[in-house]
Amino acid sequence: MAAAATALLESWPELEQAERQRRRELLLTGPALEERVRAAGGRLPPRLFTLSLLHYLEVSGCGSLREPGPGLAQGLPQLQSLVLRRNALGPGLSPQLGPLPALRVLDLSGNALEALPPGQGLGPAEPPGLPQLQSLNLSGNRLRELPADLARCAPRLQTLNLTGNRLDAFPAELFRPGALPLLSELAAADNCLRELSPDIVHLASLKTLDLSNNQLSEVPAELADCPRLKDINLRGNRLKDRRLEKMVGSCQTKSILEYLRAGGRGGGRGKGKADAEKDEGRRKKRERRKRESGEEEDEVDEASRLLLRVLHVSENPTPLTITVGPEVRAVRPYIVGAVVRGMDLRAGNTLKRFLTSQTKLHEDVCDKRTAATIATHELRAVRGPLLYTARPPPDLKIVPLGRKEVKAKDLVRQLQLEAEEHRKQRKRQTVSGLHRYLHLLDGKEQYPCLLDADGDVISFPPITNSEKTKIKKTTSDLFLEVTSATSLQICKDAMDALILKMAEINKQALESKEEGAVSDAETDATPGQREDPRADPGAERGGHAPLLVEQVRVVDEEGRLKVLYPSKTDLDLPAALVTVLR
Repeated sequence: MAAAATALLESWPELEQAERQRRRELLLTGPALEERVRAAGGRLPPRLFTLSLLHYLEVSGCGSLREPGPGLAQGLPQLQSLVLRRNALGPGLSPQLGPLPALRVLDLSGNALEALPPGQGLGPAEPPGLPQLQSLNLSGNRLRELPADLARCAPRLQTLNLTGNRLDAFPAELFRPGALPLLSELAAADNCLRELSPDIVHLASLKTLDLSNNQLSEVPAELADCPRLKDINLRGNRLKDRRLEKMVGSCQTKSILEYLRAGGRGGGRGKGKADAEKDEGRRKKRERRKRESGEEEDEVDEASRLLLRVLHVSENPTPLTITVGPEVRAVRPYIVGAVVRGMDLRAGNTLKRFLTSQTKLHEDVCDKRTAATIATHELRAVRGPLLYTARPPPDLKIVPLGRKEVKAKDLVRQLQLEAEEHRKQRKRQTVSGLHRYLHLLDGKEQYPCLLDADGDVISFPPITNSEKTKIKKTTSDLFLEVTSATSLQICKDAMDALILKMAEINKQALESKEEGAVSDAETDATPGQREDPRADPGAERGGHAPLLVEQVRVVDEEGRLKVLYPSKTDLDLPAALVTVLR
């Protein structure tokens, strides 16, 4: 037994190859890693820290990894990107990571970190342990507080992601004048924050601020003085100012900042006490009159809300169905589908924005495709019913986007070679997007695929869609699918986020066309574009016509229902943001 354990500890072919090829990047993941790290006592092997040429190191998805192990800082002085996501690091980092003088990207998301105190955290503050760090991702941990010396440890920080922790306050040092002069993105959604300091105004480069789903009751008026702030998200808080609470759910950042600047209850600045009391009295009278007359409170224009209408299977004469075969159960068992009608992708760069939003969802909600994968299809090119199954790599053929028909095993190999060649040509110091998810199929005896009624593969998750169902500017009706090897809920969460983003993009596209020229909407209309009455349910609430979301059933081979999306509990979106007509 002892000999077997020793052999397991010494068996690191990836390290041998990286050393032999003098590689500058290394990715460690998969079941074999789990066993070897467990045998090493929850640490990375010391040999890893002798690869002094490394610029990029990723160790992800290892539930046995409790701490990186000593020697990282001393052994990897040229490291520029360190990704240690979805492991079991915590409750602290012992020994601390820094100093890492060249590090620019640090991703510690999805671990079990509770605190990052000196000696068990990111690195020293004097001199700065991470002097070149630009991006720090601490999302999905259990942090109750941030290190007070974070700004001194990483003075050049530009992006800070704290989403999904247990923070109830920011350290005062974070907003000290000149502390983080380059910070442009601050995300701290899904925490327990109770207040936001007026000193946030000292973040002179702040452009994006996400504090959604916290416990804020007030918003400081000084927020309006952040000179570069363009995008704020305050949804899901318990704001005392009811008008502001409605505005954060449906208004643009500019309107919210103007309201704060004018002296809304976010800070009471800009008006004398007597004027503020008069305004409060008028507001209460308006609310009392509305209650007495039965009017709805419409401080925010109802037309500014996003509209979605759900068409139930029972109302749909031609509902789409996905049958799940038993072969896919051991590979990638979860799938959710939906049909969305009424998108307008023709205006300007709307199609590009839609595709970009998918990429962002893959990075965020789908955790770089490791948790789930989104695919969108031109509905007119999809012939149902559909079959979700798995095939051996040599037997699976697909016409990938922008390519000729190829076997799945050859496609994966080809993509791996292309990505490696691209990295060498560009002399990149980080792994390309392709490398980040191609490994998800390593060791799989069968590959998941979605087939249409013609037997054609229209989706090969998590790799690519088919050219057959590629969406274009003329696409108005889409079939959406989300697959996962992790859980059904992550499929639903990703689908909710995708449909919400589609509603936002569609509304902006329609508004842009209206502002350009009202008559264009008539001359651009293509005969027969909406001949299906389901595609144009009308502007039920005096605003734009809602997107139509048709339910899609997922059944087993015997026809028993597995999933129906959207169900009554799906698309449970903030009421101030979107109206779902069911």
